[in-house]
Amino acid sequence: MSTSTSNVSSNSQSQAIWAALNGSKNGASTSSASSSSDGGAAGIQNQFLKLLTTQLQNQDPLNPLDNSQMTSQLAQISSLQGIQQLNTTLQTMLGNTQDSQALQAAALVGRAVLVPGNGIPMSGGATSYAGFDLAGAADKVTVTVKNSSGLAVRTLSLGSADAGTNMFSWDGKTDNGTTAADGSYTFTVAAVQGSKDVGATALSVGKVSSVVRSGTGFNLDVGSLGTAAFSDVREVF
Repeated sequence: MSTSTSNVSSNSQSQAIWAALNGSKNGASTSSASSSSDGGAAGIQNQFLKLLTTQLQNQDPLNPLDNSQMTSQLAQISSLQGIQQLNTTLQTMLGNTQDSQALQAAALVGRAVLVPGNGIPMSGGATSYAGFDLAGAADKVTVTVKNSSGLAVRTLSLGSADAGTNMFSWDGKTDNGTTAADGSYTFTVAAVQGSKDVGATALSVGKVSSVVRSGTGFNLDVGSLGTAAFSDVREVF
């Protein structure tokens, strides 16, 4: 007899829980079921609380809901709400960061920046500037300027340099003392510490003409140097 009573109570409880979750009574759906459903955290939270309330109302008197189970369920819904609030906060912070980055990027239009690249222009024999980024300190740094054919026209011995970003200038002269022809040149950087090579990244100076939003941030149009990510800017002049 007790087994039959328990099965009936369990079936009734299951039907009541199903009805509560689906907005129906005694298994019959109502028109409010679809309107009250929500796939977001708020909807899940409401369904969870409805489920818990229904469990309490329809629990088997001979086998009541364990306190530890109730505590666990309450902890789960609390965690869900906390995660949802955290996601909202992070989205707000991300939006604020993107707005701030947009303003900073827009402020660079018309300014000269130092970005990764190995181009160095020459016009009228005027002094040109470029830079390099060293992975570590070096006791000897050599810069080789090359023309469009890849032939070396000037070798600059810069001596020692610290790790990080460094600048150098080219006076527009070739190794034989003549003025280099106008045009676009490239350069390479070789750095050593004792007998060991030091990693070096060439950096070019260009003028920002516009800012373009990309899927991952903002890109800067740096004229003949092409485009550079906002995060790649080493210095602003």
